[in-house]
Amino acid sequence: MFGLDALHLARVQFAFTVMVHIIFPALSIGLASYLAVLEGLWLRTGRSVYLDLFRYWLKPFSLTFGMGVVSGLVMSYEFGTNWGGFSDKAGPIVGPLMGYEVLTAFFLEAGFLGVMLFGMQKVGPRMHFAATCIVAFGSLISAFWILAANSWMQTPVGFTVGADGRFLPADWGQIIFNPSFPLRLPHMVIAAYLSVAFVVGATGAWHVLRDRGNMAARTMFSMAMWMASIVAPVQVLVGDAHGLNTLAHQPAKVAAMEGHYESQDGAPLILLGMPDDKNARMDWEISIPHLSAVILTHSWDGHLQGLKDWPAQDRPRADVLFWSFRLMVGIGFLMVAVGFFSLWLRWRQRLFDVPALLWVVVAMAPAGLVALLCGWITTEVGRQPFTVYGQLRTADSVSPIGVAGVGTSLVAFVVVYVLVFGAGAAFILRLLVHPPQPGEPEPAPAPMHAAGITPHQPLTGEA
Repeated sequence: MFGLDALHLARVQFAFTVMVHIIFPALSIGLASYLAVLEGLWLRTGRSVYLDLFRYWLKPFSLTFGMGVVSGLVMSYEFGTNWGGFSDKAGPIVGPLMGYEVLTAFFLEAGFLGVMLFGMQKVGPRMHFAATCIVAFGSLISAFWILAANSWMQTPVGFTVGADGRFLPADWGQIIFNPSFPLRLPHMVIAAYLSVAFVVGATGAWHVLRDRGNMAARTMFSMAMWMASIVAPVQVLVGDAHGLNTLAHQPAKVAAMEGHYESQDGAPLILLGMPDDKNARMDWEISIPHLSAVILTHSWDGHLQGLKDWPAQDRPRADVLFWSFRLMVGIGFLMVAVGFFSLWLRWRQRLFDVPALLWVVVAMAPAGLVALLCGWITTEVGRQPFTVYGQLRTADSVSPIGVAGVGTSLVAFVVVYVLVFGAGAAFILRLLVHPPQPGEPEPAPAPMHAAGITPHQPLTGEA
């Protein structure tokens, strides 16, 4: 199919499904925390605008949460159908970590989500706020376990290899808190917060442009800009530390990100160029001398390895990583600039009076999600050609599947995902086009007759 073998089709299929899926958990993580902040501010100040915003964003949150659950289920099946070798070898470690995520996070979120959506009039404001906080905390626990599993695949420690070649846990503390996890977790969570900040900011900016007197829109835009101005610079610092960690544990990935094929002292920072993996060279290079060495080694003449230090079969693809990394970093610095500009306008008491800023934020609505996807591509493509870095090759992780089977399922996934999640995204956009109003209604559960149930009909369906 398209000249690809079963291995490459399986990789394309998993990449497609995970890239669609990751958008929804990222939005859920950020929105759950945002909703907890809104409800807390309402309880503390008594200002109805915070309750209006809480109810306004509660409906998009519930949809993203649901689509995240549905899209995530598919990947669990792919581990068995397409990646049997990986499941067999790494299952004793990755399986329990994924199971802990379900037991400690998903059940916690699902258990209190109904109270959060429909229970304010039934349990009271304070108990409802507790439910909202529990859902937000559950989303962070979910990120904890998923990032622990993924980070172990990037920097595997705390295991032994059995006689059958399977990875067996030797120290769960080392497995969970592996060398890349302490930086990968905050980097991902902050990325989720920034993604939501710009979605919320763009929604607020859109409605401020149409009605400058809409207090709820002004409030959500102001809160989003506070988040951008404070958290975006923090993300730059965390990202820098994460890059240094990656250099220590996955130097080939960093060499591909930087576009360095030759090992050298005082390596330049290549701003633009055309990586040529086939001939192992960078064409049309535009660079700043020594700056890459300064950033990565904190030394003017620091030594950096090039991709030629590794055999060709062990090198990640620089032609992908070079551009995904630059797009992620470029968007990150653009977020910092927007945040600082908003601070300057806020100081001059003109935050809502400059249409240029409002339109820029509207245009940047998907910026955080694009940066997040680019970061995920950098992380996962940079691990290749391994699924468990340095231990298990991707070619040895795939199931014995045929091209026709995986190709057919790939086409089916693309069609279904576009229809189902495209419709879901369109419905969320329809909700956000509606401006927030005083007295936003609380979501209401579907009436019993909508499910074919009458008050006199037993739920079991018995006569």
